[in-house]
Amino acid sequence: MIFEELNVKKELVQGLKEMGLKEPTEIQTKAIPLIKQGKDVISISKTGSGKTAAFGVPILEDIKQGQGIQYLIIAPVRELAVQISNELRKFGKYIKFSVTTVYGGVSINPQIEAMQRADIVVSTPGRLLDHLENYDLKLDKIKCVVLDEADKMVEMGFIEDIRKILNETPNNRQTLLFGATISNEIDELKQEYMHDPVVAQAESHVEEEYLEQYYYDVKQFEKFSLLVHLLKKEKKDLAIVFCSARSTVEMVTKNLRDNGIKADMIHGKLTQNRRLKVIENFHKGRPNILVASAVAARGLDIKDVSHIFNYDLSQDAQEYVHRVGRTARAGKQGKAITLLSERDHDVFREILNRYPVKVEQLPLENFERLRFNSGRRFGGRGSFRGGGRPGGKFGNRGPSRGDQENRSRYGERSSDRPRSGFHGRPRAPEHRPRSPGGRRSSSRGRSFGHSSPGRPKFPRRRY
Repeated sequence: MIFEELNVKKELVQGLKEMGLKEPTEIQTKAIPLIKQGKDVISISKTGSGKTAAFGVPILEDIKQGQGIQYLIIAPVRELAVQISNELRKFGKYIKFSVTTVYGGVSINPQIEAMQRADIVVSTPGRLLDHLENYDLKLDKIKCVVLDEADKMVEMGFIEDIRKILNETPNNRQTLLFGATISNEIDELKQEYMHDPVVAQAESHVEEEYLEQYYYDVKQFEKFSLLVHLLKKEKKDLAIVFCSARSTVEMVTKNLRDNGIKADMIHGKLTQNRRLKVIENFHKGRPNILVASAVAARGLDIKDVSHIFNYDLSQDAQEYVHRVGRTARAGKQGKAITLLSERDHDVFREILNRYPVKVEQLPLENFERLRFNSGRRFGGRGSFRGGGRPGGKFGNRGPSRGDQENRSRYGERSSDRPRSGFHGRPRAPEHRPRSPGGRRSSSRGRSFGHSSPGRPKFPRRRY
């Protein structure tokens, strides 16, 4: 099938073809006709299945320039909001319309001005509520609301914000929910805000013929050494190394660099400009290794990722599916390699029980054992200095509604943060290493299980 068979306007077809999109994906084939009929649609499909075009094409077909904000698209994170806007501009290259991206962490005044001219607004929930509550934004002309990665937004605690936003839109609007799964909270939204919704569902997992999945059973203190060995051994294009905690992302990145491997990192506490720059450079292969927390596992369209390395596993079994969904996209081959230590076994067993994934164990090879330095060297915004949260409790800004994406509740999932009892600080180990003076050292210098015989003792820090 081609897009013309879905009765898509020729101007849009031309824009799609210039992006290399000639044939619609399964979810596009199922969702586009339903959306064009004006139905409320719940669309369920895997990461990378072409969801943006599935709702973007019918939106752009119906847009009427200069009649105010007609379409509202809500996304859980800033990077995804920016990505959606960019994709819409490419799809609609030969159509006249205006799209504005709205998110926290940047000046609000340019957004206010841009929304006065916008036909489509793509926004994160926190900043949109800021506009509604404090800047007299009106959504009374909205024809359609799209909740992209709806399950992720519920997961991140945005459910009440979404309700407040939907209450500001007309009752007869069209509502579209896009996600990988449908939770109980999503079902509640369906009951409250959708009119006789229909479900458009595509294959929810990556096809085994394209994705090879392997795991190594390795001791925790040997994980990093094995990772370096594999990064040097595997013939890769772009590779993402997923870690379940922000602190681990920082430490793994630092140690990779110390061992001569060029890598960058992304997590929810980096500044907005920094995160966007990291994604842009990674797309260009500068560098071709990205160490990431869960913020990069959902929604973001990162093409040509040939390898996924799970350095450790999130306690949420579903996160595994989203991680490996970063590769083997658009009919290309991909490989996912998971490094399992004893602490990962329970959640890995749950993954195998819940999802139809075939993961093959590989025997451990000979590899050089490397020293893992757990000290945190990263300064500046978005990293730890002495173990506390960067820039104070809410970063370097106050806790305005628009900046709530920077809080732990509105940033990464709780499982993506260091398990802690105080401001993101790692829990002290059961037996802390002693300093040369006989005193116990701070937990901030511990190695998160990367201990090895004869490792150096960390002296007590003073604050």
